[in-house]
Amino acid sequence: MTGRASAISDAAGGALRRRANWYQLAKFCTVGATGYVVNLAVFAALVHWADMHYIPAAVCSFLVAVTNNYIWNRVWTFRHQRGHIAYQGLRFLLVSTIALAGNLLFLAILVGIGVPKIPAQAIAIALVTPWNFVANKLWSFRRQPVA
Repeated sequence: MTGRASAISDAAGGALRRRANWYQLAKFCTVGATGYVVNLAVFAALVHWADMHYIPAAVCSFLVAVTNNYIWNRVWTFRHQRGHIAYQGLRFLLVSTIALAGNLLFLAILVGIGVPKIPAQAIAIALVTPWNFVANKLWSFRRQPVA
């Protein structure tokens, strides 16, 4: 077990030293920022103007934002790692759905302790961002071996 932990630590250290990974993270965060704005705008519109309950509003805003993010990550952030659009799309959706579950959990907790809904959603989105990047980089958009 110690050998495996050491190998993981070495791999993580190597990944952190590669400048390309930092550029890719910056692109991912830029795309994420647009998705963040889209998510919050749709969420606010549904909660305040459509008078929708905050949980279904979060799911709807997630669907709009995840579509935005998938398109931009595919064509810009991970453009050199493109695989089959449907397979990558399904993987991206699965990773994003897990992130949504985490987002909804954080959102419910934050609203439950008295944080206003919009700031609570903003915080919840930020809390799931690290999971999103790592899972999408290593799984959804991972480099496919050349056959």
